[in-house]
Amino acid sequence: MGNRRQAFERILTAALLSVLPAVAYAETCRDDVLELRGDWGQARFQVEVADDPDERAEGLMHRPTMPGSAGMFFVYDRPHQVSFWMRNTLIPLDMIFLDQAGVVQHIHHEAVPLSEESIFGGDAIQYVLEVNGGLSRALGISVGSEVRHPAISPGDAKWPCG
Repeated sequence: MGNRRQAFERILTAALLSVLPAVAYAETCRDDVLELRGDWGQARFQVEVADDPDERAEGLMHRPTMPGSAGMFFVYDRPHQVSFWMRNTLIPLDMIFLDQAGVVQHIHHEAVPLSEESIFGGDAIQYVLEVNGGLSRALGISVGSEVRHPAISPGDAKWPCG
């Protein structure tokens, strides 16, 4: 019953996020909010930022749930080769790998909880967004989608804060 409820909550959240009016995206960029856009529409997530080695190592480990509109945004100092795993992570996640400009380069859908399999994100990745598993497909997020967040340098950003 719990898995069906979680799936229902993810689908409901995805539906709500996909129909938010454009004015909801007009506010100034904030550290705790990340926005995505693409041919599929726009979405907004409340995020925790993991921008130092300890925060990135801990990630979303040991959490039994995460709200449907939440995520974790991993920020690195420079683009590099990135791999993740799900050790001690209890919930399925979509991992969205972004380049220096905040453009989606790869999506790993529904990473298996507790797996130690290495998930390769790409060679020139500077940011990674983790959201509840299944949300990327439900919303239509795809390679080429753009992210807006203050951690992405305005000079590099495809969709800068402004």
